[in-house]
Amino acid sequence: MDILVVGGGGREHAIIKKLRENPEVGRIYALPGNGGIAADAECYPVKATDIAGIVAFAKEHKPDYAVVAPDDPLVMGCVDELTNIGIPCFGPTASAAVIEGSKVFSKDLMKKYDIPTARYQSFDNVKDALYYLETAPVPTVIKADGLALGKGVIIAETREEAVAAVREMMEDHKFGQSGDRIVIEEFLEGPEVSVLSFTDGKTIVPMISSMDHKRAGDGDTGLNTGGMGTVAPNPYYTEEVAERCRKEIFIPTIAAMNAEGRTFKGCLYFGLMITKDGPKVIEYNCRFGDPETQVVLPLLDSDLLTIMQAVTEERLAEVEVKWKDDYACCVVAASEGYPVSYEKGYEIDIPDDVMPCVYIAGAAEEDGKLLTSGGRVLGVTAVRPELAEAIDAAYDMLDRIEFANKYYRADIGQRALKAVK
Repeated sequence: MDILVVGGGGREHAIIKKLRENPEVGRIYALPGNGGIAADAECYPVKATDIAGIVAFAKEHKPDYAVVAPDDPLVMGCVDELTNIGIPCFGPTASAAVIEGSKVFSKDLMKKYDIPTARYQSFDNVKDALYYLETAPVPTVIKADGLALGKGVIIAETREEAVAAVREMMEDHKFGQSGDRIVIEEFLEGPEVSVLSFTDGKTIVPMISSMDHKRAGDGDTGLNTGGMGTVAPNPYYTEEVAERCRKEIFIPTIAAMNAEGRTFKGCLYFGLMITKDGPKVIEYNCRFGDPETQVVLPLLDSDLLTIMQAVTEERLAEVEVKWKDDYACCVVAASEGYPVSYEKGYEIDIPDDVMPCVYIAGAAEEDGKLLTSGGRVLGVTAVRPELAEAIDAAYDMLDRIEFANKYYRADIGQRALKAVK
């Protein structure tokens, strides 16, 4: 069985490695993939946002199944277009992907269907937004409506910072058209939890919870990034919290999307905060998280392709989804200077015995060598019976990987470790 995977980062590498575990999987085409993914799939230089190019490739190579992983092509309707030419897909249609594609849509959805989230107001002009900020409580959260590479959210500690954030988004167009509309919402406090879920629009199966580390520096300091590391499961996501989320958030969200005529099939990501008033939704993503995927999929004890096909065919209830009773830790190695500016083109040396635990995010292959080509270069994931063991093992492997300009946080998992203890 030949599979097409759209995307080219660490998340896609994790998906491809997991799909490879199924003996029925033949060729895997990655569009565009990257230099590291090339060891596990056939990579072709078709951008994930080139929907016409992806469709043309699919018509020529005729894969049996497709997995569309990143947010942009999902929101742009990649699944719709591939389905139209007869290729079954894992991933939501454009109509359903709007749950991530528009913050205003998702906030209005939660308000309409009483799904717990932060109080908010949405704006499509600067004047009204700035007038609202004159009396809005601070800290406050400013969000660009559309996709912004995970960077369209600013936590403003002061009114001045909030005003600056609004002007950057709406006047300076820092995030392009994504900032033409914004959401200003209440600042919530509490532990954050990421929960990915499989859903076929009828059944929802939450995956193992995880804890992301977004800030660039140790102690959660510095700029926001795409994620510097993850651990799973998240110790703050207790059985009691999980049950509340299932009843108050997960099932109501699937029902709400169905009621809106936007049935969601694929991986629905719930970004949650466990507040003193209970769990609330910070954000939805219409796909696997990155780097959450790199700790969640290694803990999956069932066949990924079987689950994905069941989602596509709306028979998820028939499939048993099992998980390992272990902990996973992923530490991301980035280029020094990320997420602002950084040099690239440095050779990466990865020992053979470490390679199975490595997910390449930003690397290119040149003359048989693997060279850094992005801000986040790779992630190393260790799975062990105890969280402390997983953390230590991930760092031990990372220390054996060499490239100039290597940077990583030294405290991934420490907050979770304190909660476990």
